[in-house]
Amino acid sequence: MDLRVDQLAVARGGVTVLEGVRFALPAGRGLVLRGPNGIGKTTLLRTVAGLQPAVAGSVSVAPDAIAYAAHADGLKATLTVAENLRFWAAVYGTAAVEDALGRMNLAELRDRQAANLSAGQKRRLGLARLLVTGRPIWVLDEPTVSLDTASVQLFGDVVRGHLGAGGSVLIATHIDLGLEADVLELGPFKAIGPRGGGAGGAFDAAFGGDFA
Repeated sequence: MDLRVDQLAVARGGVTVLEGVRFALPAGRGLVLRGPNGIGKTTLLRTVAGLQPAVAGSVSVAPDAIAYAAHADGLKATLTVAENLRFWAAVYGTAAVEDALGRMNLAELRDRQAANLSAGQKRRLGLARLLVTGRPIWVLDEPTVSLDTASVQLFGDVVRGHLGAGGSVLIATHIDLGLEADVLELGPFKAIGPRGGGAGGAFDAAFGGDFA
């Protein structure tokens, strides 16, 4: 299942930050976004995921194909690790909870409340939700925040497994996850001069801005 972006312009705070962005992301491939802080990586990812409107251009993707993960973990603090995953699996109509627990090294924490997890454990649980969505296209914004080296390697294995199974990944990260992925430098797409655009953050994800 392909994701295609054509002549996309995106805005942050009503000001266009990127324009003319074009790429195609076929099944089984990864694409890493690169550029300095503030260039618009997060804004671009949110627009691709459908969380805010584009200023111009188009995003072509099948309905309900994208799972979006950003900086927030978006967990329900009073639920246990397993209950959090069962909740999202029920939302998406999947039954992948045990697989997600195992692949993100959360099985021993399954009965612990999310409120009592460390920052790194919360991040692993937040990312484990990707595995219960059943969605083929992962759009990821700095997903390894709060992860230690071992957990980064663990998540890299998960992403490579997703690609190997025919999924695709669009990711902004400064961390080497060991992916065989193309790289898109956003510098050439920086908007020239400020101009009005769509209001950033006009739409919220079903996960409180964390997934869509």
